[in-house]
Amino acid sequence: MAGHEIPEPADRKRVADSLSGLRAAEQRRASCDPAFRHGVVVGFDGSTSSERALAYAIGMAKRLGSGLIIVHVANRLPTTVWAGCEPPVFVDVPDHRTEVLGLELACADYLAEVPWILVERGGDICHELEEVGQEYSADAIVVGSTSGVVGRIFGSVAGRLARRAQRPVVVIP
Repeated sequence: MAGHEIPEPADRKRVADSLSGLRAAEQRRASCDPAFRHGVVVGFDGSTSSERALAYAIGMAKRLGSGLIIVHVANRLPTTVWAGCEPPVFVDVPDHRTEVLGLELACADYLAEVPWILVERGGDICHELEEVGQEYSADAIVVGSTSGVVGRIFGSVAGRLARRAQRPVVVIP
């Protein structure tokens, strides 16, 4: 056969081993507690609208008999490198708010009715909520509505998430 070689069985085994290594790496990256598979993801930052979204998500998780995945997205500030017109770079800013939110949630009586976990992420809020939803095969993502000038100028998180999400998005006013 011109230009085509049939690999020997030893070569096939090596290819299969490398593919299994890639699958194992993917599973490690997307590993999550199986008890929260098909749970309800809720974005939470401690604001009034996120507290309303959390209350709705708790009721939804109870009705579905599933767990609650509470996601807090930490701050990342864009810094642009002007020399050579390079694309913006994101700098992680230490965010101790997740620890404070975790302690507040641990003391909350209303969360005793459903199993829940707190997940911290850094980056774009919409992307991270959808990513967590995908990792946990979430049944829905619940977010609070954005009000104010910032939401009108840059677009609300809820609106951007509803346009790009691969699962139902519930927006709580």
